[in-house]
Amino acid sequence: MNALVLTRLLVDPSRAAEVSDWTSLISLARAESLFGTLAWRLEGAPVPPEVERMLEGARHAFETVRVEALWEAEMARRALAPLGVPVVLLKGTAYAAAGLAAAVGRSIGDLDILAPRDALPQVEQALLAAGWEWVKEDAYDDLYYRRWMHELPPLIHRDRDKMIDVHHNILPLTARPTPDAGALVDDSLLLESGLRILSPADMIVHAAAHLIADGDLAGGLRNLWDIDRLVRQFSEKGFEFVVELRESAWQHDLIPAVARALRLARSLYGTPVDELLAGRGRPSDRIFLRRLLPRDGWGRATRRPLRFGFYVRSHLLRMPPLMLARHLLTKARR
Repeated sequence: MNALVLTRLLVDPSRAAEVSDWTSLISLARAESLFGTLAWRLEGAPVPPEVERMLEGARHAFETVRVEALWEAEMARRALAPLGVPVVLLKGTAYAAAGLAAAVGRSIGDLDILAPRDALPQVEQALLAAGWEWVKEDAYDDLYYRRWMHELPPLIHRDRDKMIDVHHNILPLTARPTPDAGALVDDSLLLESGLRILSPADMIVHAAAHLIADGDLAGGLRNLWDIDRLVRQFSEKGFEFVVELRESAWQHDLIPAVARALRLARSLYGTPVDELLAGRGRPSDRIFLRRLLPRDGWGRATRRPLRFGFYVRSHLLRMPPLMLARHLLTKARR
């Protein structure tokens, strides 16, 4: 089954009556971490009774996920509050904490936060004292994260079994684009909880960076749905937001990534984009769409060579070829 069936149904839930193979569709939605989103989009739509029971279960499960994610954020806030440093929520937890449309039905995994780089030693020690422990104990992996990456090695809480990723930027230090981490923190918005979220424009820029300038497009349909929901909600401010998004993409050296992400979101979800920033469609966009869409009837990704090509691309984006070769050789030897 081509994932276009899923994207079209997310855009227009009234097409539920056209679905003939719910087993494949649900498998696909689960594979793309969009089943919760689909469940909420189809609330009230005409679906078979057995499908509605599954969708209702997904809606209840989403509420549990949302509460757990916000509680984990609160635990991190309590651990870090004595430091007096800004702590910025990222990705799904940020959307949930701010009550954004992008959070409805969204799966939320690890807790991702952004903190100033010069405060990382204090942040690290405070989290360790509060019960988080290292996931990666290998000395080389630890050095690799600290020297080259945009985050500390991941931590997991010994009692709650929840992961936290502490970022000091949104792209690795070795990546070609150079986002302004200080500006991301300075422009962040304070919530009543005492935690912070990125500014609306920076949220979209971060989502685009994660998908286009850093990753291999795994989970790309969900990330593009995030972008679609964010753009639609923030665009209610009108041209003011368009200007903010352009300025943020320029400030963080991510205009190509943002433009590509907007074009792909427009292709898949009909996202209303800023034509000046998104630009005209490029032939290479079709390659990205081919990477995003193919699934078989069990929800398994197909086109393995293409997926491997994007996997290699993601590593080349993260570091120069010579550094990548040394890194891969070291990993292979170990």
